[in-house]
Amino acid sequence: MKLEQSSLTSREIITPIISVILALLVGAVFILIVGENPIEAYWVLFSNSLIGVSSIAATLQRATPLIFTGLAVAFAFRCGLFNIGAEGQLYVGAMAAVIVGVSFSGIPKVIHLPMAIIAGMLAGGLWASIPGLLKAKLGVHEVINTIMMNFIAYFLTDYLVTGPFHGGRWTPETARVFPTAELSRLFPPTRLNTGIFIAIAAIILVYFILWRTRFGYEIRAVGFNPTAAEYGGISVSRNMVMAMVFSGALASLAGVEQILGVHGRFIQRFSPDLGFMGIAVALLGKNHPVGVFFAAVLFGALRTGAAAMDRLTDVPRELVVIIQALIIMFVAAEELTRRLIQRRRRA
Repeated sequence: MKLEQSSLTSREIITPIISVILALLVGAVFILIVGENPIEAYWVLFSNSLIGVSSIAATLQRATPLIFTGLAVAFAFRCGLFNIGAEGQLYVGAMAAVIVGVSFSGIPKVIHLPMAIIAGMLAGGLWASIPGLLKAKLGVHEVINTIMMNFIAYFLTDYLVTGPFHGGRWTPETARVFPTAELSRLFPPTRLNTGIFIAIAAIILVYFILWRTRFGYEIRAVGFNPTAAEYGGISVSRNMVMAMVFSGALASLAGVEQILGVHGRFIQRFSPDLGFMGIAVALLGKNHPVGVFFAAVLFGALRTGAAAMDRLTDVPRELVVIIQALIIMFVAAEELTRRLIQRRRRA
């Protein structure tokens, strides 16, 4: 069974770049409609996200959770699974990390912080194992399961943050975690924290697992052709479950980073759709760890520069949402065209 190479091919690199360029060109049309200069608007957008220490730090901070959710979606997809439940998994992981963060005091940071992070990963992995088991044992489609699990996660954490773990303030949030459970800020007053190092470590780990271990080979084999993998002695059901567990653990780190490194407490519905953004990041990054990193940085830069563009020009920040949607549309169109061509050749 011949599987894909560990490095991105030239075509896999060129396609996202072309998609981004096309999206920016179409976005320029919208900018002209509102009466602004596209070159000036884009300069404001990217200069305020990629030039200067504070701007780069803000971009990396916004990219960090997207790296985790992008890796989560990409890892599951390598096993032929479409994990749309990253949003719910990050909420559950964040709540577990907060519970550990507010429940233990008087222990050193070198113990407390890893405890909180590991608790979040275990919760996210366990949460994702449910749709994984249903898919592997009963054949229930993971898309339906993960979507339903998202809503369960929303309402479960809503109950916990307004009930047993409510912080006592009028807002629906928990108490602040102890300083020993917080991720350290790197460039105050920006919110970039040591979670970026965990994200980079996750990229390296996912790459190593997928292309340097037997487990990774089995994951990719199942995603490539589950029938052939089963015939070759690979347990499809076991790898599906393990892929979802690993994917859920990665997604949970997005919530853990936001809570322990940015907010310091669990805030009801704190995520601006980070889990769903991870799908776009994985798609643009061609489900490759390195591609996920650059895609996350791009989306982080767009989100960072959007506020400046909205403030300094007449171009609304919603343009960034349009550009993001166009990027994914162009990437998906290329993939759809490629598959149609392959089907015609086989016919």
